[in-house]
Amino acid sequence: MADYRDQQARFGTTAAQSSAEYDQGLRSYMLGIYNYMALALAVTGVAAMGTAYYASTNQAFLQMLYFSPLRYVVMFAPLAFVLILSFGINKLSTSSAQAIYWAFSAVMGISISSIFMVYTSASIVQVFFITAASFGALSLYGYTTQRNLTGMGSFLMMGLFGLIIASVVNIFMQSSAMQFAISVIGVLIFAGLTAYDTQRLKLQYDYVAGNTAAMSRATLMGALSLYLNFINMFMMLLSLFGNRD
Repeated sequence: MADYRDQQARFGTTAAQSSAEYDQGLRSYMLGIYNYMALALAVTGVAAMGTAYYASTNQAFLQMLYFSPLRYVVMFAPLAFVLILSFGINKLSTSSAQAIYWAFSAVMGISISSIFMVYTSASIVQVFFITAASFGALSLYGYTTQRNLTGMGSFLMMGLFGLIIASVVNIFMQSSAMQFAISVIGVLIFAGLTAYDTQRLKLQYDYVAGNTAAMSRATLMGALSLYLNFINMFMMLLSLFGNRD
């Protein structure tokens, strides 16, 4: 009888240790994703401010970057990096994937640097903190909710493709009413994607745990997806609430 109770105690301890190890691994995995995302946002911010400052002191550079055909190259360059990472992540080495990720973060900063020419610094900071608070709350919901968000994710992805098409069309139409609608719908789409992607990444841990290479790739791509949600939500909110210079 004593032996049976000892076996039960040992089994319970082992189960508790396994659960604790799993929770610790999951927290470490998610923390790695958020760290990559935060560092990418920092790189983007520095690149954007540096580019805007140089443009404000160099008229030729300003004209070339924001008013010549080069602006379309700068505008769509981040998309090229995203496609390279998305379709080549399984073929790239960890160091190569990281290098592309950081380069993408810097190029994104250059791409959005014009916001410092359009909006006041105070409103940019204000909207950034609003975005950060909203992102944090939505990500926390996605991490803790017991509701399956898979169905919502499929619907949001369809909405995202429609939003991209509408945004490209409006580059040439320059409709303020259409831009307002894009911004409102965009905030809702990226808010939903933040919660959905957080839950997706949390569940993905079960498939990559114990595989160092797979964990590294999942961490980087997870950071990329959350980063894109944050940046796009920020840009949409800035379009709606930013005070223009």
